Amino acid sequence: WLRRVTNAVLVGTIHSEEHHPISRPLMRLYHPVVKLVLRFRWLTVAAAVVIVAGTVPIYFWLGSEFMPPLNEGTILYMPTALPGMSITQARAAIQTQDRMIKQFPEVDHVFGKAGRAETPTDPAPLNMFETVVTLKPEKDWRAGMTWDKLLAEMDRTIRFPGMPNIWWMPIQTRTEMLATGIRSVLGVKVYGPDLTEIGRVAREIEGAVATVSGTRSAFAERTTSGYYLDFTVKREAVARYGLTVGDVQDVVESAIGGTSISQTVEGRERYSINVRYVRDERSDPESLKRVLVTSPDGAQIPLAQLADIGFSTSPPSVRDEDGQLVGYVFVDVAGRDLGSYVDEAKRVVGERVQLPPGYRLGWAGQFEYLQRASARLRLVVPFTVLIIFVLLYVNTTSVTKTLIILLAVPFSAVGAIWLLWLLHYNTSIAVWVGLIALLGVDAETGVFMLLYLDLAFAEHQRRGRMRSWGDLEDAIIEGAVKRLRPKMMTVTVMFVGLLPIMWSHGAGADVMKRIAAPMIGGIVTSFLMELLVYPAIYAIWRRRQLPSATAGAAA
Repeated sequence: WLRRVTNAVLVGTIHSEEHHPISRPLMRLYHPVVKLVLRFRWLTVAAAVVIVAGTVPIYFWLGSEFMPPLNEGTILYMPTALPGMSITQARAAIQTQDRMIKQFPEVDHVFGKAGRAETPTDPAPLNMFETVVTLKPEKDWRAGMTWDKLLAEMDRTIRFPGMPNIWWMPIQTRTEMLATGIRSVLGVKVYGPDLTEIGRVAREIEGAVATVSGTRSAFAERTTSGYYLDFTVKREAVARYGLTVGDVQDVVESAIGGTSISQTVEGRERYSINVRYVRDERSDPESLKRVLVTSPDGAQIPLAQLADIGFSTSPPSVRDEDGQLVGYVFVDVAGRDLGSYVDEAKRVVGERVQLPPGYRLGWAGQFEYLQRASARLRLVVPFTVLIIFVLLYVNTTSVTKTLIILLAVPFSAVGAIWLLWLLHYNTSIAVWVGLIALLGVDAETGVFMLLYLDLAFAEHQRRGRMRSWGDLEDAIIEGAVKRLRPKMMTVTVMFVGLLPIMWSHGAGADVMKRIAAPMIGGIVTSFLMELLVYPAIYAIWRRRQLPSATAGAAA
């Protein structure tokens, strides 16, 4: 009696499928559909094949990228100037840029840096700016303002001649620069034996990719445009005054660069004391010509009499990869998927840029990751399908049943691909993670459908009621219609669990949406196609095993 009371209070009345308040209307709707599908089973299968085939072109229309943008909540603004910028010019430019960025209502504060920090891990030249823009919470933004709109507005507003813009995020930029050396979404590496020719080819590539749709900015490193002040010692003049080359170089070092003469101790900290000329005495070549060098007899000799002073251009830095000299072209891409952009950029560069013998190009940045991921997915996806096939075969011990269950895979791909296309999502690692997870969900729902059809078929056989097409039709209707509620519950739980992700917001939401979108679309179409197509395929397969069909074949 305790069990009955507990069930009555906690569980309630257990209804049969025919009288259940949820199952009854669902069965009433689904029953005529199944009868229609079984009547036109070949037409149903043909329609399913047409739908799957019609989805194939949509898949090829999807763009491709390595990963969707991970919104870190901050922006890294990285313009790059031509070599030769002075500290004074760099300070003025970065202060002006910071003031312009701070005028946007969405910006909380701005911190910019020009050149390298006091660390060997940051070998940035003085013409490379890094400005971290911290944004306010999105609830404080202007109405209708989004991340992409804000970046586009900033890019239009902040335009400095000779300083192309690159907009990215701090953490992602650091990892990309450490891994590939490229500080933009896409980079082109020019390999060759001569830096002058590498610079010429890089500038041609910069002009070529600037015409490609989706290019926000393109900048080729100036491999030979560094400015240097050379002191060429006149050995005859030095010897005439009784000096050595080292004496002149010591004066140049101490007067211009500074010489450490002592050390100051501040608690546990120690600082070198450097002495050099005041800025006005070393700020231009004419002042440097008047720097005095003391001879052994005490005479003060102007530096201009002992050395030729002049400017020259040489490489500001030298890059070496794979045993070859290399120059970079940084390309910032916006409003377009990376895969199709690189395809068009390669075509344009191939048409407009002629590479000399001994020179080659390499496409790097996130495109390099995309190529590696694509090659790995060509192995992972078929291997995943093989594992699922083996597990299903172990469960069913029938190749035919296993193949019927795996038909859910192309059925689910229909909804996954169409939903990605409607949401304007590109294929990426996140999308493929969702698709691989969808394979397991497909197998689960397919097993449920086939299980109930097999149970009904076996029950009718046990009762001796599997002698004609009408008996097979009744068994399929019983297995499909009267077991609709558990199938609906399984799919609904997964669907309801994934759907809220599409309305998520904040850091990481874009990645999670790409994972959830193919699963949501695939679950819906896979379930619908299983309800409609599985009964038709099962009827075609089992009809050949009917006694009447066997007798007809023997006759």
